[in-house]
Parts: sequence; structure tokens; C-alpha cells
Amino acid sequence: MDMSNVVAVTNRWLLPDNKADDKEALLMQIERLAKSNIRFIILREKDLSENEYEKLAIKAIDICKTYNKCLVLHTYVNVALRLNHPYIHLPFPILLKYDKDYFSSFKITGVSIHSKEEAEKAEDWGATYITAGHIYATDCKKDVPPRGIEWLENITASVSIPVYAIGGINNEDNINSILSAGAAGGCMMSYAMSKFYIDS
Repeated sequence: MDMSNVVAVTNRWLLPDNKADDKEALLMQIERLAKSNIRFIILREKDLSENEYEKLAIKAIDICKTYNKCLVLHTYVNVALRLNHPYIHLPFPILLKYDKDYFSSFKITGVSIHSKEEAEKAEDWGATYITAGHIYATDCKKDVPPRGIEWLENITASVSIPVYAIGGINNEDNINSILSAGAAGGCMMSYAMSKFYIDS
């Protein structure tokens, strides 16, 4: 599959062979992804302590630098600041805990949104891109109906920053559909952690 329109989102719990507690396995998968033509990688390991996340981030940043691949840290703003790493992704509620334009010194500030109002607010607050979802049915949100392509079209039309669709995006047809809806690309978690593991 062409990964040039894909953002890989990490989740070590989805690695094959139950390797969630093996940080080295995750780092190996990050290296596989960094070698590919994906757009960038989001290090989303929110269940780790801040200290554990920072140790992982240091190693993951070094790997991605080797392959000239952008690694975006997730949630842990203080870690990004301590490491002088200007790429951060935030859940929408966390974004609003900070003053408007707080992240203006960051080169990349991504925000997860789930409504048109959140998308517009995130852009106003200084987001440089947003992730919007979930678009298709996904095991990550089994009991929540997908929002669909029409919803995505409304989101992309409401902001001027890039929108990356997320949720159930795991094949070329889905990617083509979200691109037709105005998205800049799609985020993959399950595929990036499991199927890509096998294909690489």
C-alpha cells in the first residue's frame, strides 16, 4: 500500500505477539515506519508515565532523525519542552488548558477533534493540523457509530489547515475516499502497528 498520504499513530498494545511491555519492539516498529514513505509518525503512548514516555521519546526521536522522518509527540507538552522538540499533538480538551497561541513557538501543533465546532476552535487556538474521526467502523471504538465521509467533508470545508481523517482507515479505497472529501491524508493505528509489521 502507498503510505505517502498516511500518518502512522503508535499503539504498542496492537503490536503482534503481545509485545506491549517490550519498548524495544515498539522502537523497532517505529524504525520500520520511519524507513517507509509515510508522512509522519505520532508517538501516542498515553498510558505511560511522563518519565517513561520521555525515555521512549528520546530514543524514538533519534531513530526518526536518522531517516529524516518527523516524529510528533503526543499529550506530554512538558516532555516536548524539555527535549526542545517542536512537534506536539494534543487531545482537544488538553489544548484548551493552555492560553490561545501558547504553542505558536512549535513548528507543528496537531489536535484531535470530533466536531466542526472543535475543528474551528482548534484552528483559532493555533493548531497547524487536526485529526478528525472516527470516519469508518473501527475496533478501537466498537460501540460508537462512525461519523462517515459526509461529516468529514463538513470538517474539511470549515477550516483552512490540513485535516487528517482517522478511524478504520486501512486500505487504498478508504484513503482515496477521504482524499476526495478534502482530507490531507489519513491516520493509521492498527495497520501501522500490525499489518505493516508483517508487510515490511
